Amino acid sequence: MTSTLSTPNTDAKPRRLPRWSRRGLYVLGGLGLAALVGYALRPQSLAVDLATVERGELQVTVNAEGRTRVRDRYTIAAAVDGELQRIDLRAGDIVEAGAVIARLDPLPLSSRVEATQARRRSVEAQLAGVETQRPKPEALAQAETRIRVAQAAQAQAQAQVSEAQAALVQAERDRDRMATLESRGAIARQELEAMELAVTQRQQALATARQQVNTAQADVQAAQANLAQITAEQQDPDYLLAVYRGELAALDAELANLADNARRATIAAPAAGRVLTVLEPSARFVAAGTPLLTLGDPNSLELVIDILSTDAVRVSPGNPVYLERWGGEETLQATVRQVEPAAFTEVSALGVEEQRVNVIADLTDPAAALGDGFRVDARIVVWQSDDVLTVPISALFRCDTDWCAFVKDNGRAQRRPITIGPRSDFEAVVESGLTEGDQVILYPGDQIESGVRVQSRPGHN
Repeated sequence: MTSTLSTPNTDAKPRRLPRWSRRGLYVLGGLGLAALVGYALRPQSLAVDLATVERGELQVTVNAEGRTRVRDRYTIAAAVDGELQRIDLRAGDIVEAGAVIARLDPLPLSSRVEATQARRRSVEAQLAGVETQRPKPEALAQAETRIRVAQAAQAQAQAQVSEAQAALVQAERDRDRMATLESRGAIARQELEAMELAVTQRQQALATARQQVNTAQADVQAAQANLAQITAEQQDPDYLLAVYRGELAALDAELANLADNARRATIAAPAAGRVLTVLEPSARFVAAGTPLLTLGDPNSLELVIDILSTDAVRVSPGNPVYLERWGGEETLQATVRQVEPAAFTEVSALGVEEQRVNVIADLTDPAAALGDGFRVDARIVVWQSDDVLTVPISALFRCDTDWCAFVKDNGRAQRRPITIGPRSDFEAVVESGLTEGDQVILYPGDQIESGVRVQSRPGHN
């Protein structure tokens, strides 16, 4: 058997693609290259923070610092001039209504009582000797001398009134100047309070001087009456009976008044409570009107919240108040009772004068740990709703005279004008322009414009 080997034909030509196939490949390659270039050059989406417009609860509040204050505070003052005995009470001590809390030793009163009693005994003796006593020339001269002495005493007392008035006017000027300085923060509040106390003391001194003028006038009248009495005695000794009885009645009335002042030297508590502060713990001479101590019930507290006058116009009695950072973990509640009708000027930490108003609120659930003068952070709710459409404040910006926001729509930012209602520090009520579920761009920058592609940053809607 024989086999025949065949050899390939080396002279055969290779097969070529058709011309239309080569052109198609070139076209496809060009299109792919163009697609790659277009993809590389197309605008990239901006990464943004997004938030969803939702329905929910919103509270609009006025936030400010406040302090607690005892509602019924009693400042106990000296009723008469005298030597104050040492006060043994201390801050925090409980006192009952009517309990003796301070005592004064009224030395001037004691002297006046003794002098009045001596005059009364003298009148009684004269009344007993009317039948046997006859006026003598010496008595007439003595009565005239008494009138001159009383008139001199009256003139001296009037001079003391003028001096006291001048001192009061000067003290009031000093107080007004210091009030202006204190309002500007140039001096401490204690200096102004010291000057106000000085004005009170000058007022008391003026009142005392006027009382001395009245006493001197009474002495002049009494001396003149005595002269008329002696003159009448020349004619009718029986007239002395009525005169002496009248003098006895006047002296008895004076003794009753002095006795009442002596009783007021023992100071009793006007109501039950605790001692808040002892202003004069040591024994010393005090003038009438000097504050000695303050009483109050620390369980009966109210809040004094000091806010800007522009915020005060939005606050009304009955608004709820929430107290935070007062020292406890829970949030306390209160209710606005009063917005004081008058504002006051206060200089801020930046040196700016501000008109502020005190808002008074009652604690709904007071804490036992709170006391008089404690600091609290207060949130006064001026508007609230349980079901409103809200948008974050950080998504809003001004466009002309309206508010606008950028909404993500099909991957692109679209600017929308919106109308907002009440707003808090973080959210605002949407009245028109947005619907529930819309995604708004937070903190839109200069790169955000209508039509720009946007995408959410990781961790945001």
